[in-house]
Amino acid sequence: ETIYFGGGTPSLLTSGELDRIFNQIVKFYKINSGAEITLEANPDDLGKEKITALRKTPINRLSIGVQSFFDEDLKYLNRIHSVQQALQSIKNAKDTGFQNISIDLIYGIPTLSEKNWYTNLEKFFSLNLQHLSAYALTVEPKTALDIMIKKKKTEAVKEQGTIENFQVLITKMKENGYVHYEISNFCKEPYFSKHNKGYWFGEKYLGLGPSSHSYDGKSRQWNVSNISKYISEIGKNIIPAEIEELTPVQKYNEYVLTSLRTIWGTDLNFISKQFGNEIAKYFNLNVKNHVSSGKVLEKNGKYFLTDKGKLFADGIASDLFC
Repeated sequence: ETIYFGGGTPSLLTSGELDRIFNQIVKFYKINSGAEITLEANPDDLGKEKITALRKTPINRLSIGVQSFFDEDLKYLNRIHSVQQALQSIKNAKDTGFQNISIDLIYGIPTLSEKNWYTNLEKFFSLNLQHLSAYALTVEPKTALDIMIKKKKTEAVKEQGTIENFQVLITKMKENGYVHYEISNFCKEPYFSKHNKGYWFGEKYLGLGPSSHSYDGKSRQWNVSNISKYISEIGKNIIPAEIEELTPVQKYNEYVLTSLRTIWGTDLNFISKQFGNEIAKYFNLNVKNHVSSGKVLEKNGKYFLTDKGKLFADGIASDLFC
């Protein structure tokens, strides 16, 4: 139903290498005629020649890591592409016939003024793309950015600016006819990411390659991240992975975490059927405070984050965990 080439940087693959992968996939699986097949791509990889070659593969959806339409933001984020390359990559994709294009934008960047965030969104609307993934900048430990901030060589992220950017994002996307279907994801109907919906709805998936994860409905498996070790073990017909059997409580917690972030919400009836009446009672008891505070909305036994609640999504979910 879906195939997703995720990062690292899968746009470094040639069309020939991609075809080799597809040739192997079809030996073991039937690909639905309407399957969504996504490639994550860096703008600097998507020249005219590369896009033309990609168009001849089964890939029918691109997710382009634009991040910002301002070069100073890209420099802060240590990205190697320029704004001009980003715009050209989108033009190339559209000219070549791709009709399902998503881009990533990042907000909460210290170099990103409120005016420039508005400009980023207006630029997105002018491009008439089908999908946007927008993420708050988070500084991961031991990254180059984390080290630069600690050495006071660059500015730290400001929480208030991030909140204001997010509120502008919600308002502008709604005004321009995009569905805010998950905390970080917006689309014109019917361009929901089928692949991500699979994760959020607890569907089974198979992960191939170093660091990739798999889920079979009962257990979760993750491959070793070390590339050399992965290649070596695969060469010996060993899958270098760890596996964890999920308990009913873990499954419930994952369901709450993912479903609450979406427009489809958390279904109390589903919790009762899937996890039992005791867990359903626990959820019902603990969600009441969030409904009273205006952060969660209840409708016909389903619970949804309000725009106010979306700022506290992780905290609310953790309150509902068993």
